Amino acid sequence: MHKRTKLAIIILTFFSGSSTLYCQTDLLNMLDSFSTKETIYTYGTFKSTRIINGHSIERMPQGQLDFRVSHRFGLVNQGYYQFFGLDQGSTFLSLEYGITDWVMLGLNRASLEKTVSGFGKFSILRQSSGVRNMPVSLSYFVSTSVNGLKWADPTRTNYFSSRLNYTHQLLIGRKFNEQISLQIAPTFIHRNLVPSALDNNDLFALGMGGRYKLTRRVSFNVEYYPVIRPTWNYTDTQFKNCFSVGFDIETGGHVFQLLLSNSQGMIEKSFIGETTGNWFNGDMHLGFNISRVFSFKN
Repeated sequence: MHKRTKLAIIILTFFSGSSTLYCQTDLLNMLDSFSTKETIYTYGTFKSTRIINGHSIERMPQGQLDFRVSHRFGLVNQGYYQFFGLDQGSTFLSLEYGITDWVMLGLNRASLEKTVSGFGKFSILRQSSGVRNMPVSLSYFVSTSVNGLKWADPTRTNYFSSRLNYTHQLLIGRKFNEQISLQIAPTFIHRNLVPSALDNNDLFALGMGGRYKLTRRVSFNVEYYPVIRPTWNYTDTQFKNCFSVGFDIETGGHVFQLLLSNSQGMIEKSFIGETTGNWFNGDMHLGFNISRVFSFKN
């Protein structure tokens, strides 16, 4: 073949390959421009509306009802005579309903102090990427609880308002990957009635929680609520910060949580502000949460 012919074929092949390469590059750029025109929201930061005791940033979708049954047994260190706490216990029942995809309302009742409480959770921000890049999810939680115990001294003037307690929380969470999710929860609790004049009506805490996903249906959870401003008077050495660990096990329509906590309370006022159990002394309560979801929307 003539040298000029060979050169022409090489030059033509080079430019044909370059055109193909440019076309592929243009096509990829076009696809990238399309993909960035949508917002991709993060799902399943936590398995349920609770991490362990405290609320997570998750809420029920519109038209779905979560029926939750929780139980905390007695102290494990009571020994065999009390069957390591299993002979005792307190119960918590809760109904949580999604009014819209960003508003959830709930009503619950705890056997400890016969407390009834109502609450609302509002999704403000949602973690996302794409057109709207939001690094965290943010929810606002507010609740009012009513102590149902009989008055300690019925002969004095007792006011219904003395039974009321209020909780406000900002729940800030982030799902870092498929395995790890973390949350912080700045918390304010106000109690209308406290044991003595030396005790604080207002309490501030910074809750921290996280989950590590072990398998598709099982995760390990941890939760800690250090109180910034003490709930009891400064001479009371019994108060301890609530610390809990547990496992989430998803079984179809149920989420089963098996846990250990130094608090028997399951209302924010109780487990954040009134925990006295010491982990180092074996003051732990075995417990579980069972969550069952019902759908009222086609």
